[in-house]
Amino acid sequence: MQLHFSHSMRSITISSNNGFTDLMKIKVAARHISYRTIFHTILILAFLLPFVFILTALVTLEGVNKCSSIDCLGRRLGPKLLGRGDDSERFLRDFSMVLEQVNSEEVPDDIQLPENFEQLISEMKSNKYKAKEFALILKGMMERSEREIRESKFQELMNKHFAATSIPKGIHCLSLRLTDEYSSNAHARKQLPSPELLPILSDNSFHHFIVSTDNILAASVVVTSAIQSSLRPEKIVFHVITDKKTYAGMHSWFALNPVSPSIVEVKGIHHFDWLTRDNVPVLEAMENHNGVRNYYHGNHVAGANVNVSVTSPRVFASKLQARSPKYISLLNHIRIYLPELFPNLDKVVFLDDDIVIQRDLSPLWDIDLGGKVNGAVETCKGEDSWVMGKRFKIYFNFSHPLVAKNLDPEECAWAFGMNIFDLRAWRKTDIRETYHSWLKENLNSNLSLWKLGTLPPALIAFRGQIHPIDPSWHMLGLGYQKNTSIQSVKKAAVIHYNGQSKPWLEIGFDHLRPFWSKYVNYSNDFVKNCHIME
Repeated sequence: MQLHFSHSMRSITISSNNGFTDLMKIKVAARHISYRTIFHTILILAFLLPFVFILTALVTLEGVNKCSSIDCLGRRLGPKLLGRGDDSERFLRDFSMVLEQVNSEEVPDDIQLPENFEQLISEMKSNKYKAKEFALILKGMMERSEREIRESKFQELMNKHFAATSIPKGIHCLSLRLTDEYSSNAHARKQLPSPELLPILSDNSFHHFIVSTDNILAASVVVTSAIQSSLRPEKIVFHVITDKKTYAGMHSWFALNPVSPSIVEVKGIHHFDWLTRDNVPVLEAMENHNGVRNYYHGNHVAGANVNVSVTSPRVFASKLQARSPKYISLLNHIRIYLPELFPNLDKVVFLDDDIVIQRDLSPLWDIDLGGKVNGAVETCKGEDSWVMGKRFKIYFNFSHPLVAKNLDPEECAWAFGMNIFDLRAWRKTDIRETYHSWLKENLNSNLSLWKLGTLPPALIAFRGQIHPIDPSWHMLGLGYQKNTSIQSVKKAAVIHYNGQSKPWLEIGFDHLRPFWSKYVNYSNDFVKNCHIME
């Protein structure tokens, strides 16, 4: 701010610092100026100058071109000087009240919603919306977006379900080529194991593993990872059980890819004389039961029967997973017959085909099960509540009176996939009969006791026969928990890809797949010709 006196001392001008704007100009009469006049003038200036200084400072800060008049400054400072506050704050308060009012109202069906934010801005320029009308449009746009996102998520889950239940082209190719090799190559048909090693199949001084699968590639990874991780591979005996259609291909693989010094036996279900319809009446009932057949082989989209607007994606995913046809496969139920299938064995480790062994498992045979039948990892304790937060209430329908009467919803669940079975203790129990009776009850109640797989009846059948083992022996969830700790994976003895995202599928998690794929023999001609994992 500058103060200018004319040469004639007849005018005083107050201007801004840049000299372009005159803020105040005082003219003095031509007559002689008295001391009283000067005194009064100084008093007036003393009162006005602080106010003018504030105005000038604001002009400097906001820019002369934007606000160069006292009228403009008055409009800006007026509300402040009058104690009225900022208009924007008052607008936000008023609009918040409108939003709260609209929150409890339904968006009219006939309201025209813009397709995107750009169109909304365009319409705001051409239409003068009332606050309530504008709020309803915003609500309608957000509800539409949320609905579209949920529908996309459910469609993604449906596509993932079909991807998980299908057979990848490369794995199907591998099975066909190996089956053809079995018919044309005598080496592919050679006896497994060789005749002189047959006594070892029932020798309890060896460590016996049992795998039940129709996936040749998966079986090869389980066997290879176990042998490479073992400190004494010469003590390992693998019993691979498969179905009739896969037997030739499975036998070809292990005949052409020996795992010496370990031993592998490949048997088809049709090779077990004991495993007849008369001894397994429940399985025949499951295959012939109309409700079961429709449930597992019917329209999965219609069968899921969910309301997208109220059902969570996780519930929908579990309903789809429960409809996987593998749950009525004899291979999936075979573990309940282990004492009869291997009458000469005392202790075995049963493995699922979606596991990888990363540490020597021989110490498992040294664990004292304390007279219990099943050594397993409990799944109700752990940092990851999604994977390790499983209790009976997760698996059973406790609104059913039979379930509510016989089971405790808070009882801790345990994991199938890597289990130590004491077959001697098992043969003294009625585990198989209990398993059968509950399966029949579920069939008779139209699958209303439980929906998901073979674990629920096993949870009941093995009650009181579980010996908990350290969780580091068996890490679960790699097939559905994307945020699995890599450090925890590296430390686990056995990692389990339970869930839909199997490592041999395209929907498998890329950062978890290498722990499995490093045991795939990519140099094998059959693997190369079928373009496995390409």
